[in-house]
Amino acid sequence: MINNIDISHVGLIITGLALLTWGSDRFVHGASALARNFGVTPLLIGLTIVAFATSAPEILVSIIAASQEEPGLAFGNAIGSNIVNIGLILGVTAMIRPISLESATLQRKIQILLVVSLMAILLFLDNYISRLDGAIMLISLTIVMIWFVKLGIQSATNNPTKTNYEAEIPKNVTMKMTLIWLLVGLVALLIGADWLVDGAIGIARTLNVSEIVIGITIVAFGTSLPELAISLVSVIKGEYGLAIGNIVGSNIFNLLAVIGIAAAIHPTTIASNVLSFHIFVMIAFTFALFMMTYNYNGQALLSKMKGVALLTAYITYSAHVIAQNI
Repeated sequence: MINNIDISHVGLIITGLALLTWGSDRFVHGASALARNFGVTPLLIGLTIVAFATSAPEILVSIIAASQEEPGLAFGNAIGSNIVNIGLILGVTAMIRPISLESATLQRKIQILLVVSLMAILLFLDNYISRLDGAIMLISLTIVMIWFVKLGIQSATNNPTKTNYEAEIPKNVTMKMTLIWLLVGLVALLIGADWLVDGAIGIARTLNVSEIVIGITIVAFGTSLPELAISLVSVIKGEYGLAIGNIVGSNIFNLLAVIGIAAAIHPTTIASNVLSFHIFVMIAFTFALFMMTYNYNGQALLSKMKGVALLTAYITYSAHVIAQNI
């Protein structure tokens, strides 16, 4: 069956992922520089634009998939990306260098992620994602983002993340170049998302599996590559807050923005196996992250052994999904 896969579909996925990754980087470069040129502080840029950018590939895939009446691909992408982010990315990152959680703000964000994940399950219980469900998610996203910004500003005086953003946000970029990078990045994101969706749908039909399974596996892994790169670079630099904060923020965006936008564009039913298995796995990984990073004795640490446990769980889950569907 695998031999029957059209090589053009594989090419669309690989090229689409490359464009999404590069376009996301250029888009956030232009948007950050534009905001800085208008006098927005680096901290506020980091808490909003940069936070959004890590989920830009998933969001664009969601919009394209839903507009092509394939919302299952968007839902699978969101659920699968959350699993990849915690199991694979945080697992590998912690194995390279244990992640110390010294920020109380980050602890609160992990708690919010768990609450958001549980809320998503409640909305999914009727096996249908309606436009009302999508509206609830998008309104919740707005509330969470406002809270994140207020929390980030309040804790800025003793938060090392502020210094990190100062170094990362581009400066001295002309207005002409900011607009060029914004446009180029957006076009790359749109084309990349369109090609990725077309390739994923083609492979799903060739293998006779649902689009949501392809979204959970191939598409989720590919669209999580920016998070992987950011987390690895951050932890190697010793910027632990960015390493795990990037993942937590991305997972919240995936649930509230990616699924919310897809539901608003094209409401759909949810396959029973998604509700009974895949979402359960996503919640299990989220709860495991919460328990592993909880401050029990004055120190919260995602150790190498915890990283091994997360990665092993992810590999086991992925092997099961592949074995069941291909």
